This record gives sequence, structure tokens and C-alpha cells, in this order.
Amino acid sequence: MELGRVAAELQGPLRKVPPTPFNSALGRWAINAAIGLIPAIATEGVEMRGVAGAARGLRVHIPLVRKSKGALLWIHGGGYIIGRPVLDDRLCGATARKLGIPVIAASYRLAPKHPFPAPLDDCFDAWRWVQDHASDLGIDPNLVAVGGQSAGGGLAASLVQRINDNDGPSAAAQWLFSPMLDDRTAARRDLDAARNFVWNNRQNALGWSAYLAAEPGGRDMPDYASPARRSGLEALPPAWIGVGDLDLFLDENRAYADRLRAAGIDVVIDTIPGAPHGFESWAYDTAIAQDFIKSAQAWLEKTLDQPETAAGGSHERH
Repeated sequence: MELGRVAAELQGPLRKVPPTPFNSALGRWAINAAIGLIPAIATEGVEMRGVAGAARGLRVHIPLVRKSKGALLWIHGGGYIIGRPVLDDRLCGATARKLGIPVIAASYRLAPKHPFPAPLDDCFDAWRWVQDHASDLGIDPNLVAVGGQSAGGGLAASLVQRINDNDGPSAAAQWLFSPMLDDRTAARRDLDAARNFVWNNRQNALGWSAYLAAEPGGRDMPDYASPARRSGLEALPPAWIGVGDLDLFLDENRAYADRLRAAGIDVVIDTIPGAPHGFESWAYDTAIAQDFIKSAQAWLEKTLDQPETAAGGSHERH
């Protein structure tokens, strides 16, 4: 994949994305150690706080001006093997301020030391914390959306499925940025030669293998381990899926959107030309990323204002 296929505005930021030595334990340790040194990024008009005693270190963004009784539970990415909530301070803070809702960023244990179901269990614990503290947060427990990016988007989709199968309030929406949904993509050796910027299929296979503690693409898969494997998607909440057209996950994201639509779920899939994986993070300040994020926020704001629109059609923006 040649750099010329990348949108002109993204080419400069893409050149600055550092190489990621995911294939060694030492490399992953070094990346996570570096992430641990990143200072918090404050957003004007938003109070950010930790939660004393909360499992896995929740990070809560509270807007000073409230506009809704809704909330967002956010899950960071990192291929299931790296990452911390601090990486998404800007997006979480901006979303809290724009929508006037609390945004609660979950933390979770990482593979391969902690494979499935440990990361998803941690996210489910975060969901239960939000539900248990709905009154303290000033939110309606029926108006909590679940979102995430990349592996966090995959965990968000799995969490929504798990929540749907349990008693209690269901998620109000699923807000998925280039979600990592289908381990069968990682099992396709024909994709290994493609030069997918930022996240390629060799890295994908490494992430899925670590998370599953098994080779991806196997015949049997535990419930919620790979959200695209779920056979029935009926009764899930409305979904927004955003992905670049140079992203390794484009096909699996479109396939999941098609299956949600066939199940009667309202779906918007926003496909950005010339955009590689995770561009809204590493090119956050570009106009193309800001337009993408604002479109996503507008959808989430409308959906939380009209939670009854959980069934309907689908459309795709290019």
C-alpha cells in the first residue's frame, strides 16, 4: 500500500507514527511503560477524576455543564496487548463537553498475561460500576452508551452483547471506532502481504493469539470472545461504526454492519477515504479527524436523545 493512497492531510502525521515492537514481551513492556509516563490531558470545562477503590482504575470525565442524562462508557484500544485510558483523554474530554455527559474510561488487564475473558470481565465490572453509581453520576442507567476504538471497539461490541444477555438495563448505543471484531481476519494469511499502515494482519494475528490464548480462526469460540462470531444480533442497540477505507478492519466492519442491519438494528457506518487505522488518534488535530469525530459525536448525541430508535435501517457515508 503506497503512501500516495493516504489522504494528503494524514501523510505528515502518519510519518511520525513510531514503529511498535509488539512481537516481543520486552517491546510490549517498553510501550506500556512509556504510555504510563504520558501526563493527563485536561479539557476546559471538564473535570477529570479517578475513582478510589474502583476495579482496574476508572477514569471519569465530568462536564461542568450538563445537557443530557446520558453517559458513555469508553474502552481504549491497543490490540488487546497495550494501552491505557490516558491515550484517549482528548477524545473523552471533548465528548464529555460536547454532549454534556459523563464519559467513564475503563481500564482492563492486558493479554497475553491476562487473556480472554479477563479484559472483558474488567469492562463488565466497569459497566456495573456505572450502573451502581448512576445516581451519583446524575445519569439515567438506561441511557449509557458503550464505545471504544480498535481492540477497545471489539471489547465494546462484545460487552454490548454480554450486557444484552444479562438482566438489567441494556446499553443505549454502541459507538465503535475501527473495531477489532473478527479473529477470522487474523487467520487469513493472504492478507499478510498487504501493507496496512499502523496495524497490519501480522500484528492482528499476534493480538488475537494473545487475547484468545489460541490461534485465531479456530472452529470453536467462547461466547463474546470474537463479537463477529455471534449468530444472533437481534435486540442489540443502535450502532455507529467509523473506519478508514485503508484500514485492515474495513471489510469485517462492513460485514458486521450488514448483519446488524439484517437483524433490524439501526446502523450508521462512516467510511473515510484515504484514512488508515486509528487516524483520529494519531492525527487528532487534522480537519479530517475532527470532522470524523464531530460526526460521530452528533450521532451519539442524537441517539441518546432518542433511545427508542433502536431498530431500523442502515446507511453508509463516504
